[in-house]
Amino acid sequence: MTTYVLVHGAWHGPWAWERVIPYLHQDGARTLTPALTLEGDAGLDAHVQEILAALDAGPAAGEDVVLVGHSYAGLVVRQAADLRPELVKHVVLVDGWAGGDGVSLFDLAPGAFVDAIRAFADGDHVPAPPPASFGITDPDDARLLASRLRPQPLRTFTEATRLSGAVDRIPGTAVCCRPRTYPFDTFATELGYRVIALDGPHDVMLTHPQALARLLLDAVSVQ
Repeated sequence: MTTYVLVHGAWHGPWAWERVIPYLHQDGARTLTPALTLEGDAGLDAHVQEILAALDAGPAAGEDVVLVGHSYAGLVVRQAADLRPELVKHVVLVDGWAGGDGVSLFDLAPGAFVDAIRAFADGDHVPAPPPASFGITDPDDARLLASRLRPQPLRTFTEATRLSGAVDRIPGTAVCCRPRTYPFDTFATELGYRVIALDGPHDVMLTHPQALARLLLDAVSVQ
């Protein structure tokens, strides 16, 4: 059996995957959706520790584990995989920020993005941007998203990734949404990941859950 550990991006929560999960379950997969703490001064390392706790407690012995990170969580799942390479069969980035050792999200992001986040920050947290920032324009989905998004700790954007290189020996796939927003395909290519394009907005798990689930299922069949 394959267990998909689905990790949400900034400002989101485990609910981000609720439309994808039924399609994974229909195919016989198991899912875990750990929550990343958004309170206090939580940073990248604290979020990695939360994923490690889920990996250590969740999948049964012998299960294939696929770590899936959306957006900011691309950094989280790669560091978690680096620390548990014996447990993780595949890493999947969904429009994911990702880089090498010592790189933070702000290091990867264009200057305009960094300036906007810093200007928008309220102390240690960054208020959630409007749903349209994630490509969500359907009125019902936009209302739902606006009611669920939460402020994100600023430290998650500034704290550097710490990698030993073990993660680079784990196969990886990047699902990159079109139209392109940020160079997620470039990040993935530089890491040697297989890149698959998917028509849809950044929050594609909300708008195209079945298509995304199919790509997640297919990812582990191609090493």
